[in-house]
Amino acid sequence: MPAEPAAPLATIAAALRRERERVGISLTELARRAGVAKSTLSQLESGTGNPSVETLWALGVALGVPFSRLVEPADDAVRVIRAGDGSRVRSEQADFAGTLLSAGAAHLRRDLYLIELEPGAARTADGHTPRSIEHVVVAAGRLRVGPETTPVELGPGDYAAFPGDAPHRYEALASGTFAVLILEHP
Repeated sequence: MPAEPAAPLATIAAALRRERERVGISLTELARRAGVAKSTLSQLESGTGNPSVETLWALGVALGVPFSRLVEPADDAVRVIRAGDGSRVRSEQADFAGTLLSAGAAHLRRDLYLIELEPGAARTADGHTPRSIEHVVVAAGRLRVGPETTPVELGPGDYAAFPGDAPHRYEALASGTFAVLILEHP
């Protein structure tokens, strides 16, 4: 009998199966819509593999659900995530990791992330669900963030909001950059 998948992978596997079945599409159709290999999707649904931020975002968009719905574990009455804990998902494009801190309930429609970045390649993202908005507050370091065509530079304590449904970027300008990201979605 195969071993149980690690907690974050088990959460992702269960969420992918649940959301794919809710939409009523096959593994093949979801893979096509998301632009990922069917074998990759099959591995993720079985709780194996190492999904990137980009892969999970593409699957969320194809399923019509926010990223958080694919990585958020079941909710408890009191929830604490200690610094350095939580399900970190890394980018394939840049030294970028996101940790979902809180997913919005159906009536709240927001997700809260802690993101960590290092200088080097920028993390670029395609647009997310229509009418989504990203709010960013830099806690440490320096960050270039925003729409691909008009990014802004932020330092500690600076805040920016921009459309999340258009291509955008995150680029660390200093070592040890981290920020809080709130993603609002309809």
